[in-house]
Amino acid sequence: MGPNGEQVGIVRVEDALRLADEAGLDLVEVAPTARPPVCKLMDFGKFKYESDMKAREARKNQTNTILKEIRFRLKIDPHDYGTKKGHVERFLKAGDKVKVMIMFRGREQSRPEMGFRLLQRLAEDVADLGSVESSPRQDGRNMVMVIGPHKKKAEAKAEERRRKDAEAAQPAEAPAPADAAPGETAATAS
Repeated sequence: MGPNGEQVGIVRVEDALRLADEAGLDLVEVAPTARPPVCKLMDFGKFKYESDMKAREARKNQTNTILKEIRFRLKIDPHDYGTKKGHVERFLKAGDKVKVMIMFRGREQSRPEMGFRLLQRLAEDVADLGSVESSPRQDGRNMVMVIGPHKKKAEAKAEERRRKDAEAAQPAEAPAPADAAPGETAATAS
């Protein structure tokens, strides 16, 4: 094949090497198992660079959903509950799944329904960001529930990137001169 993708036909190796040398390109074997083998005239360095850039772009757009874990106690203070709920919301906004665990101690183990109610309350509080993937279940001394985000991780990442680009595009407002009194513009200060 020629440098522009045109068919040259079956050519001896010596002739193909001479054509590549005249054009200042490389002779690259693209299909070694074909009969006869298929070779192409191309700039191999440029080809490698472009394929590396495509691979890098593909890796940049690829995301891994992570399972984040947060632990509660059965007797949790309202402020502590709010803080932990904020962490769960942040994880869900980022597109990660959240494993919520309540740890029971001592006589608390005889009251699993209280843990179930706490997990249900958390699920209702974050219902706009995610939904329950695995309902609460007792696992020894712990009760576990998994909440998955409504948005995929890639969507959340793309949205965050767009938001940052929009913030960077907005010009910063000019600060008022230091010698001007509050509420006074530069024109009235002179």
